Amino acid sequence: MESAAARAAVPLAGPPAEDGRTRDRVSSLLLEHGPQTAAELAARLGISPAAVRRHLDGLVAAARVTEREAPGGQRGRGRPARRFALTDAGRESFPHAYDDLALTALRFVAEHGGPDAVRAVAEQQLSGLAQRCSTAVESALAQAEAGSADVDRAQVLAVALTAEGYAATASAISSGGQLCQHHCPVAHVAAEFPQLCEAETAVISRLVGTHVQRLATIAHGDGICTTHIPAQLALRAGHRAGNKATPARPVPAGRATASEHMDPNAGASTRTTPSIDRERTPA
Repeated sequence: MESAAARAAVPLAGPPAEDGRTRDRVSSLLLEHGPQTAAELAARLGISPAAVRRHLDGLVAAARVTEREAPGGQRGRGRPARRFALTDAGRESFPHAYDDLALTALRFVAEHGGPDAVRAVAEQQLSGLAQRCSTAVESALAQAEAGSADVDRAQVLAVALTAEGYAATASAISSGGQLCQHHCPVAHVAAEFPQLCEAETAVISRLVGTHVQRLATIAHGDGICTTHIPAQLALRAGHRAGNKATPARPVPAGRATASEHMDPNAGASTRTTPSIDRERTPA
């Protein structure tokens, strides 16, 4: 008969298929909603916190998830609340763009055409995304005007970006709103070529109809890409706030003129680097 010691010496197999599927769901929730506690994940999955912790332990052991103390520290007499977030390895398990090919191509472009040529490639690469998202925002504005209802452009844009693989969310803060992208399909490429982030910021600016400010990016090591949107956008479509008018329509993709790129009030320019606050967004 095989001894207990002998059985213990046999390497354990990987998690059962069902466990693997649940862990993939946990990873997807962390990607879509950012760092969460076991209780928050359990509520979204419809299983017990104890079961979620077992899966989280497996993901932590596989270096796909990291554990840290939640803001606020100790709560009562129990152990401090812990939040879980994806590691770089955890993000790598999700589909990415063809990073190696893109880097090789952009390095060639940079060598032979310089930074402006790279910027032109970035703008061209994002033109399709801009057009699809512009259509989504236009449709939401038209529906809002027909029903005399309010429209939150950031929320509409977040839904459109999520459909493109960015796992985006939008939230309101006292000084305005924030658009958060929990996944970046080209993060590794953008780390070397910031023109991609600059072009993306310009697209967001045109679609929400005002200047925006990038506070953090995954490409620069932050947990999420965070874009600040001024408070004046919390308006009914086509209405005004004081002396500042909110455009009733986003600028259609590809129609920004040269003068718009030079005008500081026309939105983020693709010709200048967006202001990025280097204080890290909590991961």
